[in-house]
Amino acid sequence: MTSSSRHMTYVFTIILCAISTFFHSCTSQQGAKVLLLERGGQPYGRPDVEEMDKFGSNLANNSWAASAQPFVSEDGVVNARARVLGGGSAVNAGFYTRASPEYVKQEGWNGTMVNESYKWVEKKVAFRPPMLEFQSAFRNGLYEVGVRPYNGFTYDHMTGTKIGGTIFDSNGKRHTAADLLEYAVTNSTTVYLYATVHKILFLSKGKYTQRPKAHGVIFRDSKGGKHMAYLNPGINNEIIVSAGALGSPQLLMLSGIGPEAHLKQLGIEVQVDHPMVGQGMTDNSMNAVVIPSPNPVEVSLIQAVGITDFGTYIEAASSTSFANAIIHSYQMSQPTRINNEKQKTKHDEFLSSLADDQLYAGLLLEKIIGPISSGYLKLKTKNPNDNPSVTFNYFKEKEDLSRCVRGMETIIKVIKSKSFSNFTYPEVSVNDLLTTMINLPLNQVPRAATDFEFTTLEQFCKDTVMTIWHYHGGCQVGKVVDKDYKVFNVSGLRVIDGSTLYDSPGTNPQATVMMLGRYMGQKILKNRNAASH
Repeated sequence: MTSSSRHMTYVFTIILCAISTFFHSCTSQQGAKVLLLERGGQPYGRPDVEEMDKFGSNLANNSWAASAQPFVSEDGVVNARARVLGGGSAVNAGFYTRASPEYVKQEGWNGTMVNESYKWVEKKVAFRPPMLEFQSAFRNGLYEVGVRPYNGFTYDHMTGTKIGGTIFDSNGKRHTAADLLEYAVTNSTTVYLYATVHKILFLSKGKYTQRPKAHGVIFRDSKGGKHMAYLNPGINNEIIVSAGALGSPQLLMLSGIGPEAHLKQLGIEVQVDHPMVGQGMTDNSMNAVVIPSPNPVEVSLIQAVGITDFGTYIEAASSTSFANAIIHSYQMSQPTRINNEKQKTKHDEFLSSLADDQLYAGLLLEKIIGPISSGYLKLKTKNPNDNPSVTFNYFKEKEDLSRCVRGMETIIKVIKSKSFSNFTYPEVSVNDLLTTMINLPLNQVPRAATDFEFTTLEQFCKDTVMTIWHYHGGCQVGKVVDKDYKVFNVSGLRVIDGSTLYDSPGTNPQATVMMLGRYMGQKILKNRNAASH
């Protein structure tokens, strides 16, 4: 794309679409043209994206062309947002699992269409993991300590211990939502990379419509060139925003849809006073323990999982490079905050040991469901390349903290289990492991200089809180969009992505978010075909 100003006309405009599942449905209608605008690059031919053992280094890459853009929430938790075709599926740990039937019912989705849409996605991107020594020991440890029954390999969400799917194939190569573009009708589809949308354009109320109607976008290419794309005239033509839980509410606000007082503070022309845009921001906390192993461990991300009956998911990953990269990615985001010289020496020695290729290590982690605690998002600037300000209010609600504690208690039991004993040093106590985690630069959460020894699991959860990158909210159904994901009080505009969710579906939301793209694409196509007859 050249940097000179260009104007284009399309039937659909898909903005920053991590959910490539829309394309086949939207292009199936005769004469339809679809434009996808992605602010990042492609995932193909990039070892940092495609290779499993590069997962940590991929997240730690802070260059402008990186597939993940780092940010730190106002809570002090280091995080990242996808900036690549395929969205979060190009940067995550790859676990693939469906939402529960109860979740599907809660969302008001058609169960038959949901299952068909999951299967459609799974043909391209879902695989059975190999389950080697470390993951097998972890699975057996979960069962030994009472996370039962054992449900074997399944994509379904079921209480107990199971082996889930993965988007990494048998060669360790990642398959992302971008692979689903293979379903698209090629002569009806246009994809622009490094195309950052700055604003959605509206026809004003009273001019052609009773309320603002989305009819185009302004975007810029990688060289800063300005471009505009417009919808063809027609009541069914629309813009679909799929920019994620940070990007979608951010883009709505930049376009004049959001809390009026906040938008006016930044000099943004208000199209619709929408106070719920940016509200309900929620992040599933992660707390973890790095476990040095006396025996070699395979390179593995999330494969086995314990789905407890008290609202916590227990997961594991392994390899020196994984633990090394994860910890160093957090360390790069901030200076060491340790003042005590003895503690600082212990901290530095541990980080140095992780750089030793001969050290084997695993990571046991827990994620709480929901969660109940939530916060909000606000703009910092009018530049869409800048991260907005987001507050998640981790553990504000006591039930979230209680679930974290019970999850950590389960992890401790697994560490002590006979099944897992080949991957622990007998002379290293659990308290030593927990104290080591407390002394690592995992976040920027303020705490007293003396809070660097393990005391209680409640305090451990607060001091070592991290993200598992499953944040959601900001454009929730019933508050910002209706059950068909149409933005309230606006015509021709939908938001379909994780920003519409109240809870994270299952142990990992990516399968459901990809499914939702296919599901809604089919519904939109059905409605358009009915309207044309």
